[in-house]
Amino acid sequence: MIEAVNLRAGMAFEQDGKLIKVLEANHHKPGKGNTVMRVKLRDLRTGSIVETTMRPEVKVEQAMIDTKDVQYLYTQDNVAFFMDLETYEQYEIQTSAIEAELKYLLENMNCKIQFFGSEVIGVTLPTTVNLRVVETQPSIKGATVTGSGKPATMETGLVVSVPDFISADEVLEINTQEGTYVKRAAK
Repeated sequence: MIEAVNLRAGMAFEQDGKLIKVLEANHHKPGKGNTVMRVKLRDLRTGSIVETTMRPEVKVEQAMIDTKDVQYLYTQDNVAFFMDLETYEQYEIQTSAIEAELKYLLENMNCKIQFFGSEVIGVTLPTTVNLRVVETQPSIKGATVTGSGKPATMETGLVVSVPDFISADEVLEINTQEGTYVKRAAK
């Protein structure tokens, strides 16, 4: 059991038969009254997201989540296919459950899948990924890093704000937690 005051982003717990992942957790002290925890939660089975408050002393059952190294193979008919790198066993995940993560995955890319018991519940991405720019406005001569930036569409469909000097067909390093441009990828 874990108290709500100790919940952090990324933790998972069971409550009322649901498997819930903490997306955000913040302490909030109103002018009058007791401290509460403002939390943003995702039901890992249905994908629904809820923002709510919890009293800090409320206890929840922490879920034990295991991970496995896998390779993303492909997506077909709303199902994403992954292969275990050791046993070559294949796993299927509904694309609706990992919609955000698919914007960072290319075929044959390594990642981790999460298990709750024998149930596949999600994907853990690397901190950064290298993606190719397929569409953006032309680069501006003399542009600097401190410019306001412009939108760029990556090969997976992800749209990221990039500096003005970036052009199409460049490979960029993208932060998967924030969905932001980091730098040009090493050649």
